[in-house]
Amino acid sequence: MKKLFTILGCIALFALTTTTVKAQNYKTGLGLGIDFGDGATFVGPSIRHHFSPKGAIQGDVLFGGNSTLIQGFLQYNSSIPGARGLDWYLGGGPSIQLYKGGSNFFLVPMVGLDYKFSGAPLALAFDWRPRIYLGSNDSDFNAGRFGLGFRYTF
Repeated sequence: MKKLFTILGCIALFALTTTTVKAQNYKTGLGLGIDFGDGATFVGPSIRHHFSPKGAIQGDVLFGGNSTLIQGFLQYNSSIPGARGLDWYLGGGPSIQLYKGGSNFFLVPMVGLDYKFSGAPLALAFDWRPRIYLGSNDSDFNAGRFGLGFRYTF
């Protein structure tokens, strides 16, 4: 019985990820991500994939400030009526900063805009992404962080 549920789950997952997402302007975007604001600026590869009409995941591996930032976000998105190609999104997820001798863990909520250029396989995203630092002895909140994404869409 467990094998049957596993097989059915795999079929359902495959069907969900291969269906055309009609509410979105593109299915997957791959390109450059920038995380900037108060503190160091991080730059590196970024991917955003729409797995349903209202849901997307985003992953970034960014470098800067003598460290690496690995982050993943789950996003709810929707189009803006009357603004063709422009979507808004909100979501969040974990972010891990790795540096020589240690690491930091953050929770990152976000809200932003994603624009797909008409007639070109390019998208531009801008978001506000404050950081909540969770440490073993203390915590901190940094509201002055933003994200910028330039992606080739397919």
